[in-house]
Amino acid sequence: MLTLLFSILASLISVVNPLGAVPLFISLTVDINRKERQKTALHVSLYFILILSAFFLAGTVLLKFFGISIYAMRIAGGIVIFMSGFSLLNGKFEQSRAINAKVREEAMAKNDISFTPMAMPMLSGPGSISLLITYFNEYKEFSERTTIFVAIILAGFLVFLTLRAAPWVGKFLGEAGLKAISRIMGFIVMSIGIQYIIVGVFSLVDSLK
Repeated sequence: MLTLLFSILASLISVVNPLGAVPLFISLTVDINRKERQKTALHVSLYFILILSAFFLAGTVLLKFFGISIYAMRIAGGIVIFMSGFSLLNGKFEQSRAINAKVREEAMAKNDISFTPMAMPMLSGPGSISLLITYFNEYKEFSERTTIFVAIILAGFLVFLTLRAAPWVGKFLGEAGLKAISRIMGFIVMSIGIQYIIVGVFSLVDSLK
């Protein structure tokens, strides 16, 4: 189960990319004190865990409601994950999560930016959601699904640590460093997406034999 835990956690963190959220978090919390910033980081991570857990649990219900096969979900999820990685590789991470100037302005005017735009769509985007829906249908044992829940919680904890240290991370890595790491993560995420597309296509072909 440890192998599964680290595998799920690595895939989830690669797709979520908490470091990519650092510049937005810094810009949206520039006018609040350190204590409030840490409180906001905690709220973001809690919302992140709740959102991903909800979509993970609703996976089968959503597929059955819309009449979507697991093969279609794997292929579509793979494409979404691939596109997320492609946007990271090309330095368009925020744009891929629908974070534009208008969204930034609206967020700045709000008292709380924890749920939106930080937890969703910045961190809990289409890539991570489709990944977890696929996992729910791929891993059916109670122990496996419990392990995935633990991975979601650990990912939320890593999000909290990253955002809590956002000012330091921003200063230490700088804009160039953050972009370089995002591009590396983008390559990994694209590979995950391609793998899901391949598995989905081969599974579909096998089911038709």
